[in-house]
Amino acid sequence: MSTTTLSAPAPAAAEEEPAGGGRKKLVLLLVLVLVAGAAAYWFLLRPGSDAEPVPGEVLVMEPVQVNLADGHYLSVGIALQLVEGAAHADGSKALDATIDLFSGREPDELVRARNRNALKEELMEELDHRYHGEVLDVYFTQFVTQ
Repeated sequence: MSTTTLSAPAPAAAEEEPAGGGRKKLVLLLVLVLVAGAAAYWFLLRPGSDAEPVPGEVLVMEPVQVNLADGHYLSVGIALQLVEGAAHADGSKALDATIDLFSGREPDELVRARNRNALKEELMEELDHRYHGEVLDVYFTQFVTQ
């Protein structure tokens, strides 16, 4: 009598995981982590990203006379604190902004320090716009009303 043994069929070759498949996933994951780390560094930790601008030259301009209300006038001189490395600033934009801001104002409005400081802040905002961030601050070198 002969005996036959039944054995289970061999698994199909297609069901086997190809060699190196896990390695590809690991490399892809490593690349994604590196890209995410580089992006985080670029946007958050990059040196100089939050650095304050360094003051450069101060551009002092001759005072100008501005017509106020009721026949009065203001003689105002300004100086611009530029950022380091700023292209040579043309003071005409600053003088134009100063004349626009102060023309026609009441003299009583200008003698109050609180009002004068508010106008100075308004002037600084306008200069920041006109000079594209190259002006750090503006100083009054002369401020006389009559």
